[in-house]
Amino acid sequence: MFDLFNEIWQTMCTSKLRTALTGLAVAWGIFMLIILVGLAHGIINAFNDTPMATTNNMVQVWPGRASLPYDGLQQGRYVPLKRGNLDAIETENRDRVIVAMAEVSSGAATISTARDYVSTSYRGVYPGAQKRENIEMAEGRFINDMDLEGKRKVIVLDARTVDLLFGRRSDAVGSFVKVNDLSFKVVGYYDSEWRTSIYVPYTTAWALSGYNDNINTIIVETKGLKTQEDADNLDNSIRATLGKANRHNADDQGAVWLWNRFSSYLSALEAQNILNITMWVIGLLTLITGIVGVSNIMFVSVRERTHEIGIRRAIGAKPRNILTQVIVESVVLTSVFGYVGIILGTIGTEILSEYFADTEFIRNPTVDLSLAIEVMLVLIISGAMAGIFPALRALKIRPVEALRTE
Repeated sequence: MFDLFNEIWQTMCTSKLRTALTGLAVAWGIFMLIILVGLAHGIINAFNDTPMATTNNMVQVWPGRASLPYDGLQQGRYVPLKRGNLDAIETENRDRVIVAMAEVSSGAATISTARDYVSTSYRGVYPGAQKRENIEMAEGRFINDMDLEGKRKVIVLDARTVDLLFGRRSDAVGSFVKVNDLSFKVVGYYDSEWRTSIYVPYTTAWALSGYNDNINTIIVETKGLKTQEDADNLDNSIRATLGKANRHNADDQGAVWLWNRFSSYLSALEAQNILNITMWVIGLLTLITGIVGVSNIMFVSVRERTHEIGIRRAIGAKPRNILTQVIVESVVLTSVFGYVGIILGTIGTEILSEYFADTEFIRNPTVDLSLAIEVMLVLIISGAMAGIFPALRALKIRPVEALRTE
């Protein structure tokens, strides 16, 4: 074995420039493969932190307008959602529904302090809205179950509203604001670049509306969904439940609007798989350039060592010995420069991770052990493939003809 690696080293040293240029192509191919796959992983990691991925067991329902006549009622009529729909959805879909929750939005509301005021609106929500909308509290807390049960007059603000109403953010939590002349305690605030919603407990908003049974949104927390067929069956079942309760055709797509996050999640997973495969294909195509170079080097090496191969065959070397030498030489050449590409690619993904640290669409595009193992397998297989054709050519050399070659 030592003699074999010594021969490989001598071959590489004999054609230094050719070996270096070919090795550079291999290293570049591996580097690009790791960078591209790392970027794909970064996009996937960012998606996995989004509300769609973390709360993919949610179905959101909005009221609509009937597009079909039903039971003497005309098409085009507004079909509101009612509080009673929550119990109906839970009761008739127990095998797929954990809980049905409501959400309402106020009309114009004035929120004020002694310092200033804002004209805006608020949303009455359940505690699950924090996870569903991926709200990270900057200080304090979000709405909780006790707020909901007690119809507490508590409120969660966004940071910009806090700045306007209090001036200093440290003064907000624990203080009180007026909401249409009613005093609400600020229990927390969040800081977001684009979200400005203001939240109060759903039951409090319901009471402030005069216990109006109309609701803006129903959020259904589901269980046991594994396939697109499961999601479609649940959607149809919810439509049937609401159709019976609110008197509209169960097949009327316009009467209620449904967004099943699990369906969107499955579509996103399919897109992720396509992205990952695409990045692998592009990276492998780049790597092929280097592999072709390795194969060419081995062809040249076999031609230059024709006389040597002839002597070895003449003194009894078996075909598998010649085959093994050429293939191992190709694998070693590919692996050595491939490892250089792995190291550079790993450093590159770390740099990308730092560069995209503050972005939301790419997160942690670094390589892990599984990717390193996959790339090592690619290197070994590529090296073997690059050497197999030159090896087969070496086996075709007849000893007598080879001995005549100078």
